[in-house]
Amino acid sequence: MAIAREQFNSRIGFILAAAGSAVGIGNLVGFPVNAAKNGGAAFLVIYALFVVLVCLPVMLAELAAGRHTQKNPLGAYNQLSNNSSSAGFSFWSLGGWLALITPYMIAVFYAVITLWVLGYFIATVSGDLDQLAHDDYFSNFINSKSIFVYLAAVSIIVSAILYGGVKNGIERAAKIMMPMLFIMLLCLVAFVLTQDNAMLGVKFYLIPDFSKITPQVINGAMAQAFFSLSLGMGILITYGSYMKRTSSIAFSAKMVALTDTAVAFTAGLMVLPAIFSFNPDINPDELSNSSISLIFGFLPKIFIAMQTTIGYFGASVFASIFFLLVLFAALTSLVSITEVPISAVMDEKKTSRKKAVLIIGATAGLIALACSVSFGMVDSLTNFTSYGGQTKSLFDVIIDVFYDTILPLNGFLICMLVSYRWKKANFDKELELGDPDYKGSLLERYVNVSLTTFIPVILLLIFINTVLLKFFGISII
Repeated sequence: MAIAREQFNSRIGFILAAAGSAVGIGNLVGFPVNAAKNGGAAFLVIYALFVVLVCLPVMLAELAAGRHTQKNPLGAYNQLSNNSSSAGFSFWSLGGWLALITPYMIAVFYAVITLWVLGYFIATVSGDLDQLAHDDYFSNFINSKSIFVYLAAVSIIVSAILYGGVKNGIERAAKIMMPMLFIMLLCLVAFVLTQDNAMLGVKFYLIPDFSKITPQVINGAMAQAFFSLSLGMGILITYGSYMKRTSSIAFSAKMVALTDTAVAFTAGLMVLPAIFSFNPDINPDELSNSSISLIFGFLPKIFIAMQTTIGYFGASVFASIFFLLVLFAALTSLVSITEVPISAVMDEKKTSRKKAVLIIGATAGLIALACSVSFGMVDSLTNFTSYGGQTKSLFDVIIDVFYDTILPLNGFLICMLVSYRWKKANFDKELELGDPDYKGSLLERYVNVSLTTFIPVILLLIFINTVLLKFFGISII
């Protein structure tokens, strides 16, 4: 007997859950620094244009494919391409498998980062902020036995949310964590802006410097927008399958994009002023592009420096709120990413959610465990392989392949599937359900043109350039 498809209980529930998948660690730290290093407000404008002109049409494609088929990415690709069986192989089923394997592997490395955030949050709450600011704390922490406890805790939290299902698990968690995330972010911004020299950071962030805009920066803005909105990960296909037929896909997609961009922008009003308050003479160009090194290496030094003005206790409270904010962002993203393979197991194997959560949780947990010990604990995993002139750990390989490389390819494939296999007429008909104003609108005309012309070309070029750059040290852009 077929199991009834789960659905989000409300539009706001879907928007918060989808926004939760999009709002991650990169939004809170990586985006502000990249903006500051690459032209400030000029970068923000380019980023916003890419969100509207490129990312929004791809979001509509993923959501429409999911809602129409009521299936996970693999099932959606097979149904829309008329591939009769999920076991059958075709060019389109390859796209479905990629859209399924990608979030599974991303969930693996994201679980490792989340356990680090949890560990830092516990340390700040425990009054150990001064220890976090030491240069060797992070390297010692990630090679300590405590990471196993934190990994287990993260697994239990995420599994409990996913076990609750779409309404009582994912949607309920999003309705709690996302508003709290927004409130904490605004409180931190309000506090930081009252500090000395904070306005220097605001000016650096918001005053445009068009001389810094290069083809590489434009490519970076495009990649940041695409990754930030969780495109190519199968999340929006899966979440689209949980949408009600009466809901407007276009409106929901706009709200998710707006929410994600607003959080990223607001985070810049926290991170950059905090950095300049700590060191007014700092050159943001010297900051690392890595969100990991910024969160776990640089920012704790800023927090401990705050004790000169607000005392050690005040600095610890600020740091605790910050790491709780990042933890909520990481958890909401991890839940959304992990739901994709869970949905696939339920659909394709006709199994219960409880069993699917157990299968995915156990297998992904083992790989996450292997990744968590690939920073020195286990030499074979630390020196896993070499390419591009560098030795890579298992953790590095998973990020390079499944996060930095595959996502643009997945975006390209969904554009091809919707536009040339499913056909534009069927795509438009799905988007018009629950939104009669979409028919004949400027957005409809733009989406139809863009998905069949320049957007696939852009995504394919980004994929090719990333492969050449990551693995061969060659850039064509």
